[in-house]
Amino acid sequence: MVFEAEASAAHRSAHPSATMLAAVIARPQSVEMANVPKPNPGPGQVLVRLEGCGVCASNIPPWEGKPWFTYPMSPGALGHESWGRVEACGKDVTGLAPGDPVAMISNNAYAEFDVAEAGSVVKLSNALGDQPFPAEPLGCAMNIFARAGIQKEDTVSIVGVGFLGALLTQLAAAAGARVIAISRRPFALKFATAMGAAHAIEMDDHTRILEEVKELTGGRFCDVVIEAVGKQWPLDLSAELTRERGRLVVAGYHQDGPRKINMQLWNWRGLDVINAHERDPKIYLKGMQAAVRAVESGLLNPLPLYTHKFSLKRLGEALRMSAQRPDGFMKALVMMS
Repeated sequence: MVFEAEASAAHRSAHPSATMLAAVIARPQSVEMANVPKPNPGPGQVLVRLEGCGVCASNIPPWEGKPWFTYPMSPGALGHESWGRVEACGKDVTGLAPGDPVAMISNNAYAEFDVAEAGSVVKLSNALGDQPFPAEPLGCAMNIFARAGIQKEDTVSIVGVGFLGALLTQLAAAAGARVIAISRRPFALKFATAMGAAHAIEMDDHTRILEEVKELTGGRFCDVVIEAVGKQWPLDLSAELTRERGRLVVAGYHQDGPRKINMQLWNWRGLDVINAHERDPKIYLKGMQAAVRAVESGLLNPLPLYTHKFSLKRLGEALRMSAQRPDGFMKALVMMS
């Protein structure tokens, strides 16, 4: 179904006839397509003709429907892992020009065009401009890795091998760490092994996992544990896998309510607990710039992880698959052409 939708004042085009196609989450688990005015960049902003956008796990709760979300959402809403080519630059933008391949963080990228602050845009080489580049999650992986402080010969456990966990496995292995990958999906564990994990453990039984990791580490457990799921049990498991004076890094996005923690364990082991989520736009940009360098150098290879691609009109299928995560699934991309 295609219908006419009003864009926000900040996104309204000066030329009402200049429209674009955008996806609208009209209600839980329902996507409709809208013809809306194409946005114009304001001062310090760029307009990008989008080539694609990654589907983030944070999209799932608003897609499924929670009482604190409002519907219909704005055209293009939830899409933020986007890349494409600069269409136009607003006043005071330097270092970017129409035609430049870029990746960015924006707010309404399930559409043919979106605007972004220039400080949230990274320029890509022509080589990278020819491949998908969802810079936001790639940058998150780089920032999490930096916060984790992983050193050569550390024993590192990655709990949860989705897209983020797989990227962190690559980075930790490349740093010379011994990586123990833990995931509920055998398919994901095969990915982790291919990306450098020394050991792969299925996440099915709490006690068995602890016993196996204890044996692998001579009873010491892990120097660094990165929890990359965002659920209660993996967080509990991750704490128990962390050695005395080790680092527990919370990378999973916990968005479904409060958590309970075993503070007695955290106290007794003297854990350093790191919340690896960033909110400073400058740090986001730094992570994305680091991701560009990492992919260009071959340190990071995300291409095998882009397992499913959908057109913009099939956004609902992309969100549904991202929620269900069937065998063979790692990351969905929405392609604009």
